[in-house]
Amino acid sequence: MSSEIRQIRQEGPYCYTYSPFHPPVAEVKVGETVCIHTVDAFENKMTPEVKAFADVCTYPFLNPQTGPIVVEGAEPGDTLVVKILSIEPTRDHAVTGLIPYFGGLTSTKPDPNLQDALEEQWLFLPIDDAGVRFDEKRTIPYEPFMGTMGVAPKIEAVNALTPDYYGGNMDCVETAPGNEIWFPVQVEGAHFFTGDAHASQGDGEVTGVALEIPAKVTVTFELKKGYPIEWPRILSETFLMVAGSGRPLDAAARIAWVELIDWLATDYGFDRLQAYHLLGQVGQMRLGNMVDPKFTMVAKFPRRYL
Repeated sequence: MSSEIRQIRQEGPYCYTYSPFHPPVAEVKVGETVCIHTVDAFENKMTPEVKAFADVCTYPFLNPQTGPIVVEGAEPGDTLVVKILSIEPTRDHAVTGLIPYFGGLTSTKPDPNLQDALEEQWLFLPIDDAGVRFDEKRTIPYEPFMGTMGVAPKIEAVNALTPDYYGGNMDCVETAPGNEIWFPVQVEGAHFFTGDAHASQGDGEVTGVALEIPAKVTVTFELKKGYPIEWPRILSETFLMVAGSGRPLDAAARIAWVELIDWLATDYGFDRLQAYHLLGQVGQMRLGNMVDPKFTMVAKFPRRYL
């Protein structure tokens, strides 16, 4: 299928910020399906020959983005709907590792203590038809998703490590094939970015690094005209979901729950307190990341209760 649709590759340097000020790499029409080529979180620079992360990467120049892609007709107050059709790896292995002063269970620059940094370690794990080979005994299923995906904020230039109302580095396993991801359009053309593909990831991305891969992601763009939302929404066959990002972690959770209640009230006829009652009994929540400059939580409502 990918050979029959338009291929979008980054022209010039990759983008390391979500911003309305980057020159577009492509323009797409509503309803158009395209295949977007991305590199991994380290711009494919981490190889078995590299001795240390700092030799090839410099914080915060991580999560290079392909984009921006301008969506014809998108205006502030619209919602951009990105339907993910497939995510295919473009090399035969995933990279993961432990980076000094980065991760959920080590001393970090934003949250320092007197602990020494953890030892730097890197794993280069083969990908085959069975999944990602962790070791001789264990294989992790290939369950791909895009770690970063979103639209340009209205005026800021925000590093690609930070998730927020426009999307960004949410690290939500729900940004996966088969699902729709909705973003609040902030600028003319939306200016869509994506990158940081993962072959799989545990809840919270606790080490700070998932199973990082370069990938081809095939998507279709749609618009909901005059339909404003505040935070990214995700629609699957079984759930309505909202991704909220903030610090501390409970702030991210509250953002997600409130937006989900508003969605149920606006589109499905719920009274807000009725929706609150129901979510208290059937709602689910998943941790996207607990390692980025802002944390991400995904609130989930089972669609069978609609």
